[in-house]
Amino acid sequence: MKKVTNRVMWIFAMGQLGWAILSGIVVNWLVYFYQPVEELIESGHRVYISQGVAVLGVFTLIGAISALGRIIDAVTDPLIASLSDRSAHRLGRRIPFLRGAALPFSLVTVLIFMPPVARTGGLNNLWLMAMVFLFYVFMTLYCTPYTALIPELGRSQKDKINISTYISITFILGTALSYGAPFIWDMFIAGGMERTAAMQRTFMILAVIALIFMWIPALLIDERAYVHSVPSKSKAFESLLKTFHNKYFRIFVLSDALYWIALTIFQTGLPFFVVRLLGLQEGMITVLFLLMTFTSFLFYIPVNLLAKRLGKKKLVIAAFLLFALAFLFTGLGGLLPLSGEVHGYLIAILAAVPMAILGILPQAMVADIAQYDREKTNESREGMFFAARTFVFKLGQSVAMVLFTSLATIGKDTGLGYRLGLLGALVLSLLGAAVLFFYKEEDILLGIQSLEKEA
Repeated sequence: MKKVTNRVMWIFAMGQLGWAILSGIVVNWLVYFYQPVEELIESGHRVYISQGVAVLGVFTLIGAISALGRIIDAVTDPLIASLSDRSAHRLGRRIPFLRGAALPFSLVTVLIFMPPVARTGGLNNLWLMAMVFLFYVFMTLYCTPYTALIPELGRSQKDKINISTYISITFILGTALSYGAPFIWDMFIAGGMERTAAMQRTFMILAVIALIFMWIPALLIDERAYVHSVPSKSKAFESLLKTFHNKYFRIFVLSDALYWIALTIFQTGLPFFVVRLLGLQEGMITVLFLLMTFTSFLFYIPVNLLAKRLGKKKLVIAAFLLFALAFLFTGLGGLLPLSGEVHGYLIAILAAVPMAILGILPQAMVADIAQYDREKTNESREGMFFAARTFVFKLGQSVAMVLFTSLATIGKDTGLGYRLGLLGALVLSLLGAAVLFFYKEEDILLGIQSLEKEA
């Protein structure tokens, strides 16, 4: 097997940049596009789907559709992971999936924001439901095999942490590009384009950029040259049960799910927090996210070095606590003797450090657990470990979408629902830190070393 160089790691990381753009478009702008605040409607934003509490008297339509899409997506994760783990394709177990999924993944992302009727109607409701479902299916087809390559390419602790660092950098860059969408559509609007059409044009441009980046590892990495793997013989459900039988994984994934619920509430709500709680213009959403991204970058190298020295667990627990503080401070938006701009800048800086830590280390922790399990059982099921992780956190994201979109209808004029959502995110972050205290990282690393020596 060839040595995995830094060049190969960076080529691999380009795929993360691509799918992060597409994911960021949907996570950051889906609710904003389909459940607009009054200020946007007054500025010419069209309303395409039913608004308010409309499903079972509890959920908003956009919240229910988003949650359902995530649930269906979570269910398909183990199935696709199993197909990838068991694949005997001549190009490898992962790369063929990346090549096949990239184009439809990009296309469906654009189609989500292209409702067929230019007014509120049932056809748009059905269209959105179908496109969101397809989006998550193609996202899983690309991302599950992609993440399974992390422990396969990263054969040492150093390589796993480096790969996790590089893909975290590209993930942040991709998410930043998606957050920068208002700068692009504002240029189109300034040129005379109608607001909704300007947003759609922007998403088309970003989707093309994403497609190019997703094709880079799919076309340039020769999987067979770097990865020696034997297709798994376990079927999907059997493999999933084996994965959750790992006690270290169960502890990690519970903590991780709590983190993703909290983070999704924060990410989905950020445009609303900026406009409603802080009273700032839409363009400040991008400014604050870019500040958050730049500040986070400053901590990537320290996090990389500290993780190798102190371990991942301690840093991740610290990140949970810092995120809880950031959520608390965001929830106080408009209530402190600070200008909206200053308050926004402080939120971005507070969130930057935990973003750096939680952007890098959880992937490496899953890779550790998958490697330990592989050495112990002599069965290569990396795809299922990452799929099981995404299976759980996507269910968590579904819960978050329902919670946020429902809470957002409470006291819309005062922003009470947004503050309640942030309070929930704070509590979940503290719970995530508490759960992770039971994760025995030392046992996993010592187990990997001893099993490798025995082999």
